[in-house]
Amino acid sequence: MAHHTGTIGSKLFPTVLYMVAACSAIPISDLLDRASQRSDQLHSLSTTLTQDLDSHLPLTVRLTSPRPSLCHTASLQTPHDKEHALQVSESDLLSLARSLLQAWEDPLGVLSTSANALPHSAQSAISNKIQELREHYKSLGDGLDILSGKMGPQAQTISMLPYTGGNDVGQDTNSQLINLNFLLSCFRRDSHKIDSFLKILRCRATMLPHMC
Repeated sequence: MAHHTGTIGSKLFPTVLYMVAACSAIPISDLLDRASQRSDQLHSLSTTLTQDLDSHLPLTVRLTSPRPSLCHTASLQTPHDKEHALQVSESDLLSLARSLLQAWEDPLGVLSTSANALPHSAQSAISNKIQELREHYKSLGDGLDILSGKMGPQAQTISMLPYTGGNDVGQDTNSQLINLNFLLSCFRRDSHKIDSFLKILRCRATMLPHMC
């Protein structure tokens, strides 16, 4: 059995090396274009999911949702508008995008688990979209890891933004809906930032900076 496993491993290892080599040969502008497309899909899906959930929320639940300033990523200093973002270096912009994305690894797991157990008529649709969201998240994260390797040490810097919200989103239906809505609203806000930063990076790589 051990010999069989080693044989499989020996076959897979050259394949992994080939994939890494292939990615390293792709121009940064092409990698940025792909990453920008993925981030656009991620933000679009998070917006649709937030709107879908919002349509199922009673007015009282919508009025009691926490403020965005309470999002666990709110402490990260990011450009507050496009003009400010255009003054940030390429490496720093990618570092910010990766930091925001990395911060959602645990919360998205909580969202997925909680949605699976949500006692609500739209549970199945919400759960399926959150699973799709996680797949886009993973794909974008892999792409940004490759990009950071090509853009130098500063782009590889990650600001840690720990999630301390626990492993569930509440005991009763209203609490679950409120906290799901809050987390999704925070994620939509952050996915918009990530998408904006990557679009600026893509523009800088393919056009004159002053045209971005």
